[in-house]
Amino acid sequence: MALSNVVNNLSVGTQAAVSAIESFRRSASRHSSLFVFLILLQSPVIRARIPLLSPNPFHSRFETPLLLSSFLPPPALPLLDSDDLLPIPPSWRPSYMPLFESSPADPSNYDQRETVDVNGRPAQYARLIVLHETVGSADSALALFQNYHPYDEDQVSYHALIRRNGTIVYIVPENMRAFGAGNSEFVTASGQVETVQTNPNLASSVNNFAYHISLESPSDGFNYDLTHSGYTELQYQSLAWLIDNLSVPEERITTHAAIDRGGERSDPRSFDRDRLLRLTRAYSGQSAPASEVATPRLN
Repeated sequence: MALSNVVNNLSVGTQAAVSAIESFRRSASRHSSLFVFLILLQSPVIRARIPLLSPNPFHSRFETPLLLSSFLPPPALPLLDSDDLLPIPPSWRPSYMPLFESSPADPSNYDQRETVDVNGRPAQYARLIVLHETVGSADSALALFQNYHPYDEDQVSYHALIRRNGTIVYIVPENMRAFGAGNSEFVTASGQVETVQTNPNLASSVNNFAYHISLESPSDGFNYDLTHSGYTELQYQSLAWLIDNLSVPEERITTHAAIDRGGERSDPRSFDRDRLLRLTRAYSGQSAPASEVATPRLN
């Protein structure tokens, strides 16, 4: 309908004017011409007659005046650099979902979880999460796990690996025993020592009840220095997500360095323990600083 017809109808009668404006507004909306319509409403002829209309078509359906900003999309959120660690608000609740890959290890590099040890004693403990780092690229570690290793001392694997971009790579099935730690034991908060010997030719270890997760090291960590630049925001986010889905309490999250009886392991180097616990607690609704709760053998 032409705008001139709207103006003419305003002089004919109130009901006709209301109908004309309603019809024009629907037409303007259908043809994405609402902006033009709002500009034309500034015409002195139309503005002088709008207060005479009852009901007023511009206020009967809106609690606030029409604004052009009401029809614009919200501003886009800024993209976050994965290498920048972000503050964690106390009331924050995660909605994060990582990317996934599957890169199965060669069957020589993992085995069944045993129900009894070499002496016939029960070999089951509650699940333990052991954190590692690759000390090289993720792809080089995955290639190692896919190689056939006929000798026990060469067999190695993790259950999962987290790339620098946060992608979780699944390597060994959760119900299987990965060979992530050799001569090792876990000491609980009460002082109980947990370790299982499944091979008479090898030392006991935590492998029979552990879930091994490795973080891809930064490029300046492809060495045996004591520290490096650390892990990305997305790696911490994915690690917290994975731990939450494994339903393992924080007192049973440890590191390779903490369980190694030989004192030769230091991984994961430059790991921010408090940051991980703040993220994992966000999933359960906890917000207390990690430093307020004692967690044994994690650093």
